[in-house]
Amino acid sequence: MSYGRSGAIVLVIGLMASVGAGGDRQSPFKLSPDEQKLLELTNAERAKHDLPPLKVHPALLAAARDHARNMAKQQRLSHDLDGKSPIGRLSDVKYDYQRAGENIAVKSGPTDPAEIVRLWMESPGHRANILNEGYREIGVGIARCADGNLYYAQVFGTRAE
Repeated sequence: MSYGRSGAIVLVIGLMASVGAGGDRQSPFKLSPDEQKLLELTNAERAKHDLPPLKVHPALLAAARDHARNMAKQQRLSHDLDGKSPIGRLSDVKYDYQRAGENIAVKSGPTDPAEIVRLWMESPGHRANILNEGYREIGVGIARCADGNLYYAQVFGTRAE
């Protein structure tokens, strides 16, 4: 989903989860190897369209990781969990956004970030988030649930000026 500052839905995307392999808490500023790969692949897609790379923001990283872990814990792919929307989660991490969006995905069996980015790029709504020229920052998260499925989350944003 993408949101403008007014809170109105700008773009509704299909549900797909993006979850990292670890599930444990990562350093707030250091990406896991799979998170780094997810970031690199996302920025590679942007580069193909002459868009600037997204920079990791600690608050967006926290929001993405927490959402991926929560989806994995509940084994539920959803933009809205525990009464919180993506906008509510941005408020929790004190990210004052002008524009924001979220991609999520879940994948069973062997997978890697390249497969998830490929699937997102094949989905019009997810692709629109990845290629949104208005986004400047990103957070990514990946978590494994008890049954082994991986949940992925990307949170995109541009801070309010």
